[in-house]
Amino acid sequence: MNRKLAAAVVSPFVSSASFAERSSRRQSRGEPGERPQVDVNNAPGPKTEANLNLTEGTWMTVDVSPDGKDIVFDLLGDIYALPIGGGEAKNLTSGAIWDMQPRFFPDGKLIGFASDRAGGDNIWVMNRDGSNPRQISSESFRLPNSPAWSPDKTMIAARKRFTAQRSLGAGEIWLYHLSGGDGVPVTKKANDQKKDVGEPVFSKAGKTIYYSMDATAGAFFEYNKNPYAGI
Repeated sequence: MNRKLAAAVVSPFVSSASFAERSSRRQSRGEPGERPQVDVNNAPGPKTEANLNLTEGTWMTVDVSPDGKDIVFDLLGDIYALPIGGGEAKNLTSGAIWDMQPRFFPDGKLIGFASDRAGGDNIWVMNRDGSNPRQISSESFRLPNSPAWSPDKTMIAARKRFTAQRSLGAGEIWLYHLSGGDGVPVTKKANDQKKDVGEPVFSKAGKTIYYSMDATAGAFFEYNKNPYAGI
């Protein structure tokens, strides 16, 4: 699979008022309706608890605080904070909910992350110490992840996943205002099969969003790829 870096220009950067207006207009465009609230931490069925004593992990997302004092990372669906010099990691989130991909707010006061605590993946923010988690996106079917803060601290870019014939689906980059709402698209998917995008990152000035894109030729996702050719 070929994968390349792409960019989308966010110019002019919409105001909070116009962004909220555009977000609200998208609420009635064919997306599934509201679903009953789900308490993921109190799901029915048997439960088993396990104590973890680890010194390493895999498939983790790591971010460094703007002041350089701490790192945050996800491991097995929980988010942890750790002093940059080492020590014992502290839980910022825990439970059956699956929290992942933490990202520090530009001034270090908030942490954005993806979580299924409302019944499906959405973008959330919490205070640096893990307190006061609150939901930003309100998707019930097309689920966003990989949050990235805008430098002006008003918006979050995220990958929004679309599925149809293929379970992995394809993605688009969307913008969500910190005050909430349905969000607005920045990129448009080529189809439901491939050309996936992800990993959005704002430029320093906030006028451009960089992201990765599946650049494999053809209209369909290829399962039988040569893994030795590289990505």
